[in-house]
Amino acid sequence: MGAEMCNIKPGDVIAVWGAGPVGLFAIMSAYLLGASKVIAIDRVTYRLDLARNIGATPVNFEETAVLEELADLTAGRGPDHCIDAAGMEDRNDFAPVDAYDHVKQVMWLENERPHAIREAALSCRNGGTISIVGVYGGLMDKFPIGAIMNRSLTIKTGQCHVHRYMRPLLDRIRNGDIDPTIIVTHHLGLDQAPHGYEIFKHKQDGCTKVILTP
Repeated sequence: MGAEMCNIKPGDVIAVWGAGPVGLFAIMSAYLLGASKVIAIDRVTYRLDLARNIGATPVNFEETAVLEELADLTAGRGPDHCIDAAGMEDRNDFAPVDAYDHVKQVMWLENERPHAIREAALSCRNGGTISIVGVYGGLMDKFPIGAIMNRSLTIKTGQCHVHRYMRPLLDRIRNGDIDPTIIVTHHLGLDQAPHGYEIFKHKQDGCTKVILTP
């Protein structure tokens, strides 16, 4: 859904914020829909390695300035479309605005950490689309609405319409077009569910997706 909302045309360059399970599937979907290049933005090394394994160009935002890197990778034009698969969990401890967000959250004046969507709005090429499938839950500050309005950006978002996509994705799996098992890193018993949640939450042991077996 995140890739489809971008209305991707053959040859488009897509930037995806967040290389967790949702972001990795968005990368694969973007390629299925005709993207020529997908750029994966994250700071967790093993997630970026997974993104590279499925053909994405990794960008570690702890090691480089994302806006400058995106401009370099697109000859100054910016990505044709941007997918925010990070949502409120995004953070960049090296960005002053992230400290601002943290203070606002402590004071109950803001709910979000909208670093990803800010970068998407500032980097997307004129007339492009920002697709938001990362979860947001409330109010955010410092949102660059001027950049969105003046450069004619389109924002599309929503909770995933699971039943709508289930059958076509199953068909893609049966045809060998996509392999969802590449994101599965752990198989645990149901009694180990708390441990699975902990290692996923804290990005430990290379955990990307856990399968629980009764």
